[in-house]
Formats: sequence, C-alpha cells, structure tokens
Amino acid sequence: MESDKVQEEQKPSENAVDISLESDGGILKEILRDGEGHTSPSPGDTVFVHYVGTLTNGEKFDSSRDRGEKFEFQLGRGKVIKAWDQGVATMKRGELAKFWCKPEYAYGEAGAPPKIPPNATLVFEVELFDWKGDDITENKDGGIIKHEIKKGEGYNTPNDGAMVNIHYSGLYEGKVFEERDVEFEVGEGSEKGVVEGLEIIAKNLKNGEKARFDVSSQYAYGATGNKDFNIPAGATVEYEVEMKSFEKVKEGWEMDTKEKLEQSDIAKSKGTTFFKAGNYKKAIQHYQKIVSYLEFETSLEEEDQKKRDTLMLASHLNLAMCYLKTGDSLKAVEQCDKALEFDKKSAKALFRRGQARFQTSEYEVARVDYEEVLKVEPDNKAARNQIVLCNQKIKQFKEKQKKIYAGMFTKFAERDAKNAPKVEESSNEAPETEGGSEEMEVENGGNQSSATENTPAEPTEA
Repeated sequence: MESDKVQEEQKPSENAVDISLESDGGILKEILRDGEGHTSPSPGDTVFVHYVGTLTNGEKFDSSRDRGEKFEFQLGRGKVIKAWDQGVATMKRGELAKFWCKPEYAYGEAGAPPKIPPNATLVFEVELFDWKGDDITENKDGGIIKHEIKKGEGYNTPNDGAMVNIHYSGLYEGKVFEERDVEFEVGEGSEKGVVEGLEIIAKNLKNGEKARFDVSSQYAYGATGNKDFNIPAGATVEYEVEMKSFEKVKEGWEMDTKEKLEQSDIAKSKGTTFFKAGNYKKAIQHYQKIVSYLEFETSLEEEDQKKRDTLMLASHLNLAMCYLKTGDSLKAVEQCDKALEFDKKSAKALFRRGQARFQTSEYEVARVDYEEVLKVEPDNKAARNQIVLCNQKIKQFKEKQKKIYAGMFTKFAERDAKNAPKVEESSNEAPETEGGSEEMEVENGGNQSSATENTPAEPTEA
C-alpha cells in the first residue's frame, strides 16, 4: 500500500513525454509498464482504471486502490478532469502510467479544498484494465459497439427513410474485405447490399462523424457467413464508417393528413415486398410505420377516414401474419384483436388469431375462433380443417389426462391398502361402503376424422 507520508518533491523523469493535445506541456506521461495490443479507448468508451493521486510533495489525496474498487467513467465527455480525458485516451489495455498534470488540466486556480490546494500540479498513477464502447442497439444486446474516431457536427442524426451517403471499410480479423462509398435510404439498405448493422450505424452518426464499430454476426452475415468475402458463419466483423451527408425525411408529427395517408400507402407496399421476400423483420417495420402515422388520426373527413381505417386494418392483419411467421404468437393475437376493432367480422383476423392460439396449444379457444370464421364464411375449408385438428388435439389431451389421473388413483389405492391396519376375523359382517367404485368419465373429444396436422392454406393476404 502507498504511504500517506510526505515525501520529497516528485519530478517527471527523462522518459516523460508531453501528450497534451495543445502540446503545451500541460500533461506529461511516463509509462511504467507497457500495455497490450495496438488499440486505445475512444471518446465515449467507458474505461475501468485504478489510480492513486498525489500532490508533487508526495501527499496522497485520493486512491481507488485504497477503496478496493475500480473507477469507471465515460472517456472524452467531460466527466473527469481534462488531464484524464486526454491522458487515458493514450493508454493501452493493461498499461500502467504516471501523469503530471498542470493546474489548467486539473482543478485550476480554485483547487478542490481541503485536499487539493489552488494552482496545484497533480500526479496520478493510473492502471487501465479495460474499456467498453457504446452499445447502439435498440435492445442493448451488445451486438453493435461504437468507438468514436472523429466528432460529428451538431446534434442531428438520420431517421428512418432518410437518404444517407457514407464511406465505410469492413474488416474481418484485421483484413479489409470491403470498402466503398454508398448512398441508400435508411430501411432500404439491403437493396444496395448494405447489412442491417450498417443501417443501424448510419442512424447513429452525425454529419461528418467517423467511428469504428464491432458488429456481431446477427447484424452482419449471420449464421451463413459470406463466401465472397471469406467470412465464416457466426463471425463478428468490424466497420469503420464516416457519415459524408444525409437528408432527413419528415417525422409523422410534421406531416399533414394527406402526407400521412400517402406515406402509409408507400409503407404498405414496401412491407408487402419484404414479406414476400421472407424478410419479416423489415416487413414489420414498414407495417408499424402505418400505425404510427395513423393511430391518432381519428377526426377526418369521410373519405379520408375510410382510407385510414382500411390501412389500419390491413396493417394489423399483416403484422399478425408476420408475427405468425416469426413464431411470436402473443403479438399475433394482439394484432388480431386490434384488427377486429376495425372489423369485428374479419375472417382473416379470426383465422389468424386461431392460428396463433393453436401455436400456443390453446386448442379450445382456437376452435372457437375457427367456428366464428365459419359464421362469416361458411364455405371456408381451411377453417373446417383446423377445427378437425383442434378436436383431435383436445381429445389427445383429455386421453392423456385420463391416463395420468388413473395412474394416480391406482398408486393411492395401493398405498392405502399397504398402510391399512390388519383386521381380526369376526362373526360380525363387515359394513358396506356407501357406493361402488367410480370411474372418471371423460367427454368425447369430438370428430375422429383422419385429417392431417399440416397447416391448411391461409386466407389471402390483406
């Protein structure tokens, strides 16, 4: 442990170098132990360090080591003194260094009483353990980590539908596999060969900003990889991206009713294109746009109101279908419920809700939905087939339950017989039980048709 006693005046060694951005001698650094690798933390990264702070006379005023807990802070965001923001940014992982910090890079003329006097030069011994970048994914799943290289201008970033112009380099294991300039509409990047991760990255860059990103496979080339680029399945890649320019589109709150209806038509068309291509995630994004545009547009003229309701019904029906395809049954039921608010006799909504409930083994309520379909469309063969399947599943479930309970009763009877006290013979007749043995009755599960369990043809898309 470091001594708290005052020592003789500390002075930088001959190995100390000026690392201040202004090159004014304000921050001198001496490396006590080299770090690993070639990378250093970037502005915006969260760094983890141990430090000991002393005055030049050796008097210690603060120490994370004494507290037994590493100190963490976001680099380059003014969370710490200027000397730390600039000094730690020069360190490698595992490096141990000493910094001499002039007052203008520390606590200035005022100091930080009572421990740090005015105009004090401070000495910090700092050990950098690790750092982590900014997670820019919506769910904060660590799939895209940002490391800033160059600050951008202003505060605006692209929104969905914005036209962006970026330059990027893609690297795998340190080797560049792709480099190009590309212009695309956010949300439509796949048309230009842009992976999902780059679209998310574009939405998080200011004009002129440059950054490095670690992108996991789920946002890059997934479980198949990319043979053209020699990227294997499940590989994490790195992108260095610069935002050259972008042009935002109007947000929903900036549009009038006519614009919202027009944009909703466009979103529906794009959603259907993605759906047919099997890109359900993108389809969902476009159908959700319709809801965000029109959900609260309720006081419209008759013609616009009719068009709005038609688009809302279609978006909920198509969202339900997308969620069925992705196996999210609960969300599919929710979307069907919303569709039925617009048309309580919608056969598609009832059928798809039945499908969702069938997926979650709710066969009885699923059967009710299919029966409601037949009230609206008596000739709907798909609904009739599904009812047969529901009846089969219900019967199988009840037969299984019957066997379970029958086994339980047998075990209880055997246990009771084993534990019953022995009765001596007597001339008296044994008393009769109050009733004979009872068998649990199980209702017939219904139709025993040999229908297959393949999902029948679905109704036509909305």
